[in-house]
Amino acid sequence: MTTLTHRTRRTEISKNFEKKVESEEDTNQERSPENEDSGDSKDIRLTLMEEVLLLGLKDKEGYTSFWNDCISSGLRGGILIELAMRGRISLEPPTMRKKRLLDRKVLLKSDSPTGDVLLDETLKHIKATEPTETVQTWIELLTGETWNPFKLQYQLRNVRERIAKNLVEKGILTTEKQNFLLFDMTTHPVTNTTEKQRLVKKLQDSVLERWVNDPQRMDRRTLALLVLAHSSDVLENVFSSLTDDKYDVAMNRAKDLVELDPEVEGTKHNATEMIWAVLAAFNKS
Repeated sequence: MTTLTHRTRRTEISKNFEKKVESEEDTNQERSPENEDSGDSKDIRLTLMEEVLLLGLKDKEGYTSFWNDCISSGLRGGILIELAMRGRISLEPPTMRKKRLLDRKVLLKSDSPTGDVLLDETLKHIKATEPTETVQTWIELLTGETWNPFKLQYQLRNVRERIAKNLVEKGILTTEKQNFLLFDMTTHPVTNTTEKQRLVKKLQDSVLERWVNDPQRMDRRTLALLVLAHSSDVLENVFSSLTDDKYDVAMNRAKDLVELDPEVEGTKHNATEMIWAVLAAFNKS
């Protein structure tokens, strides 16, 4: 065999090897926790929005408290954090003029579909918006809290019902009709109480048995869910089953967590900026 043939074969082998390595790197990058979390349950994968709504729902009645006016914006904040964790969006890099989390714009990193209708709809809005907007502005736009009639197109409609239908498809909720004297309302009682209890216990343990007193050492999705549960005013539901002593400890630790300075925590090594940006937005509102 000639030297030229040897070189040709070595070149082909080298190219094939490089392609294989690049393919593996692409696959690993897509599966990386920084780009897309696999969720906590091996059997049922829930988004942050689904987890927040599940925590807010009354098990038997199948609806959230009529007095809770925070959960709508909390769900929109969950959408932004979920997209960031899946590597679809990020905050623009800090500059001398834009150091604060609330001053930095949301940038599109990838518009590849996530498979979730609400996430993909939000992605389309972010992609089509010029100039770009901040986290706080996006929460307001997605909720429909804007005075600009030209911005109403960005409002996500029927969010709770659409998330509830996702949970019905995953076998966690069911659909019923209830009569409330003057009107009928679609409700979604919890059927898979095991999944909800798993979720509740995970959050309880995170501030009790597994408390680390350092948000940077916490599981990112657990940290995000604690922030969103607080912002959505459903954290009381999580700790209500605890004894008085444990309830006080859990609430105080959760309070200490959400009262941390987002600007400081967001700059720490391996911090997920979007979690702290969303918290900063809710603290300001």
